[in-house]
Amino acid sequence: MITTTALLVGLALTPPPAAPSPVAYVRSGDVYVSNGPVEKRLTTGGGYARPRWSPDGKSLAVLKGGQLWTMKADGTGRRRLSTRPAGGPSWSPDGRWLAFGSVSCTGGPGVYRISVTAAAAQPEVLFPRDCRGEDLPDADAPQPETGTLTDRLRADDAVAWSPDGKQLAFRNGECDAIYDACMSIGTISTGAERTIAAYGGGSLQNRGFAVLPAWRPDGARLAFTAYQEGETPAQNEPLHVTEIDLKTGKKRTVGAPMDREPSYLDATHALVTGQYRGSSWIFSVDLATGVRTPLRPGSQPSARPR
Repeated sequence: MITTTALLVGLALTPPPAAPSPVAYVRSGDVYVSNGPVEKRLTTGGGYARPRWSPDGKSLAVLKGGQLWTMKADGTGRRRLSTRPAGGPSWSPDGRWLAFGSVSCTGGPGVYRISVTAAAAQPEVLFPRDCRGEDLPDADAPQPETGTLTDRLRADDAVAWSPDGKQLAFRNGECDAIYDACMSIGTISTGAERTIAAYGGGSLQNRGFAVLPAWRPDGARLAFTAYQEGETPAQNEPLHVTEIDLKTGKKRTVGAPMDREPSYLDATHALVTGQYRGSSWIFSVDLATGVRTPLRPGSQPSARPR
């Protein structure tokens, strides 16, 4: 019988390449962690998504049934933080808070945070800033994902907290009033927002989206999953990972077509989900050379901080 390990390197019966850090990911709705050739399944029963390591590497935040939970790195001690429907979470650098996406007082995507340590903590609004201090709006229960992969990713509300703790990246925001789809970076202290990607509306004749942001550990760059239908077929871009230099605004494509869900290992390597042998696999990508190395079957990777 050919094992999963064997498939990682064709037919050679050798362990998979080791990522520099333990990696959490999802396969068939459950959370796994691998460290080189060793893989451990943390959950059973399905319904899990978007695992994210805590800054100290001792815990994971995860969505279960579209709600926010935490658990220890070995899968024990599971705790639901909120019954509010949530998008993919992100830890504050000090590990005290989790940010997540959910519907805002405007009816569009919003960003909330909730204390990880306080008993009976309640979510509080971060973005849009005009919703701060308002009663939390009702939110519908999560619905089963349907449609193509592109359809499912289009409305993914995962957020990303900057390494310095001062900003959050998220889908849409104030730019939603101008564009059909966009991505914003918001400054927590002031509530100000900056648009870094936009599709349709205004003077733009394209269609598409930008979702699933991830900060490089030094905070200098941000990567996200993007898709574009251009004015002409030559301008069409299937699912891919875009990286933006936040100082210059220069963008580049990382990895291969259909790569998605980036997570930085460090300034030189990132993890992505890509297509391999007819299914979704976790890849390591050399950001200088573009070389992609398949690691494990699965999706939604998160590298444990060093």
